[in-house]
Amino acid sequence: MNKITQLFNIKYPIIQGGMIWNSGYKLASAVSNAGGLGLIGAGSMYPDVLREHIQKCKKATDKPFGVNVPMLYPNVEEIMNIIVEEGVKIVFTSAGNPKTWTAFLKEKGITVVHVVSSSKFALKAQEAGVDAVVAEGFEAGGHNGREESTTLTLIPMVREKIQIPLIAAGGIATGKAMLATMVLGADGVQVGSRFAASFESSAHDDFKKTIVNLEEGGTQVTLKELAPVRLIKNKFYQDIQELYSKSPTVDDLKILLGRARAKRGMFEGDLIEGELEIGQVSGLIHDIKSVAAIVDGMVAEFEDAKKSMVSF
Repeated sequence: MNKITQLFNIKYPIIQGGMIWNSGYKLASAVSNAGGLGLIGAGSMYPDVLREHIQKCKKATDKPFGVNVPMLYPNVEEIMNIIVEEGVKIVFTSAGNPKTWTAFLKEKGITVVHVVSSSKFALKAQEAGVDAVVAEGFEAGGHNGREESTTLTLIPMVREKIQIPLIAAGGIATGKAMLATMVLGADGVQVGSRFAASFESSAHDDFKKTIVNLEEGGTQVTLKELAPVRLIKNKFYQDIQELYSKSPTVDDLKILLGRARAKRGMFEGDLIEGELEIGQVSGLIHDIKSVAAIVDGMVAEFEDAKKSMVSF
């Protein structure tokens, strides 16, 4: 039996990324109902909004689901308490030290997974007592690790170092990519961009249409001085590049970024001035589909690819 399906009690080892402004209860419950593991993205939610999404998710699915918590937010303590109060059984943590919350969550009987971008951090997460790690390659959308390791190299390097279950992320939108990462040592996959372009994603329709129309090379990682983030090359991205040509200070970059740019772009649909986060694999996403169709398609392609593997 697969380690990830066993760990989460799900049908397929497919986990939906807890993407800000995309991953509300509709997306999370749809992925869980389709046989994967849905995650509510707490990163773009005030504590009371998160509680509401957890309660709605419980009504929308009787399957396991989890919450993704970026630990750099100021109200993280309140968020963790809500997760415990609402009886959430699975938490994915990111953007912080796994030691900070793992013991607290484990004491409450919660399964903890931490997102990393290197084998060094994967080892630290294992030492902190997490149940599994997500190793995310540089192809991924949104905030990235500073190491720039791609999924193809990262997964086998992490696998070499850790004993706990390993979930691959970054550039995975197809069954073939899922098989490839599992051949390299992953026990399951986390999928972000493909689910962002689903009917159930909470992102704005104009953002979803933009994902579908993107071609190879349509995204780039920038703002490394603040926190590396992969963005669509829209006007806001071009403004950042123009500012870089003037040797800006960190404060200059912060002023340009301002507040709530990601919400403006992905949730409100401002394709010009908004921050539009998506992965490189967007060049392979050509339509907006239901979550059920995405999961079924990935699983079918995975099985076909496995059968068609040639032996030398």
